[in-house]
Amino acid sequence: MTKIKKEKTATDEEAGAPEKSYQDLVANINPIANPLASRKLSKKLYKCVKKAAKLKQIRRGVKEVQKFINKGETGIVVLAGDTLPIDVYCHLPVMCEDRNLPYAFIPSKVDLGSSAGSKRPTCVIMIKPHDEYKEAYDECMEEVCALPKPI
Repeated sequence: MTKIKKEKTATDEEAGAPEKSYQDLVANINPIANPLASRKLSKKLYKCVKKAAKLKQIRRGVKEVQKFINKGETGIVVLAGDTLPIDVYCHLPVMCEDRNLPYAFIPSKVDLGSSAGSKRPTCVIMIKPHDEYKEAYDECMEEVCALPKPI
């Protein structure tokens, strides 16, 4: 009564989790996802989140990010554009605008969660500034601030 392990073939691995392109991800975003980061900026933000997560310089999740925005903490707020229902986090962009915090939407909460070193999807992350990744942070800050603000 032993279990027989099924061997993985190359076709099983390819069919398991096909990586979606940026265009496929953008097709699934919600109506409030504005300003949406470009493909290039999204990659930079993912890299910055990864560096910040290694140094424990991120705030993850709606509750935690909201709490620290209210306390006056600064940083870049990265929101996932494919989060449903919208009511979960629709108040965060308004809070960011009130406190002059830069924010941007990216197309995938799964990618955002995995870049933060988590197996769970994450709908919002705040990247705090730090000397270790200052160059990447400043570059992201500059590009996020240059994005057009919604009306």
